[in-house]
Amino acid sequence: MTHTRIRKFNTRDTYPEQKLDNDLCQAVVAGSTIYLRGQIGQDLDTRESVGIGDVAAQTEKAMANVAMLLDECGSQLADICKVTVYLIDPRYREAVYNVMGRWLKGVFPVSTGIVVQALARPEWLVEIDVTAVKSAA
Repeated sequence: MTHTRIRKFNTRDTYPEQKLDNDLCQAVVAGSTIYLRGQIGQDLDTRESVGIGDVAAQTEKAMANVAMLLDECGSQLADICKVTVYLIDPRYREAVYNVMGRWLKGVFPVSTGIVVQALARPEWLVEIDVTAVKSAA
């Protein structure tokens, strides 16, 4: 099986303040399964953080990234099967899930929410990890 890797990057470019050198990508298509890297409030083209201090704005950008990446993989939001949400504060849950709910209306994925101490950068408040399966169409 061939895996297609979408939007390859190296962590030394994404995290210049950290001493990292890992080759990664934003999405992997393995057969009909699509694995997305956890998405945060970051512009994927400029690597700039978006919505600093605003968890709803970060969620909006993360979901826009999810939609864009799925499209680049030949898929769509309706093909999402599993969502994992990482929050740094449980009080953000309502704001995050309301934004996500608008993007995923009628999709009905399984979902897991996890509260973590921190994400990779201090300004990131939420990270959304998605697995999708391409529809046969």
